[in-house]
Amino acid sequence: MLGDFITRCLILLLGYAYPGFECYKTVERNKVEMDELRFWCQYWIIVAFFTVLEKFADVVIGWLPMYGELKLALFIYMWYPKTKGTGYVYNKVLRPYVSKNEIDFDKKFQEWRVRGWDLAIFYWQNCTELGQTAFFQVIDHLAAQSKRLSGKSSKKVSCSNL
Repeated sequence: MLGDFITRCLILLLGYAYPGFECYKTVERNKVEMDELRFWCQYWIIVAFFTVLEKFADVVIGWLPMYGELKLALFIYMWYPKTKGTGYVYNKVLRPYVSKNEIDFDKKFQEWRVRGWDLAIFYWQNCTELGQTAFFQVIDHLAAQSKRLSGKSSKKVSCSNL
């Protein structure tokens, strides 16, 4: 066991940073080979699905011994030049599942998008109302302080004249 901190650092470096840099290099070349571009796109699709799945399944699988090390091994297996496991995982696991449920996924994402916008508008309206109320309360407070201070200073002037 490598330790949680070291494993997390290695996952960041070998699971995200290195493949991200390789994907960048592939895209930025003058002459991009479609096979290599497809490979890196498939890698990132798998990583995205894995990351989302992991967030929900973390309660169940996060406590497994050497889970971080197994995750690191999976990432390396997927991009390592001799294994290039991305193609296998994509074609044998991910593609059949997503193809079978693509319509359901589209419907859910559309529904979530609409709900998200409704929620964003709701919060925007509430925040602007609260912000407006708070702003006017601050202005009222400052005006009251100004009146109180101006009242005291005029009394001092009148007292000093006596």
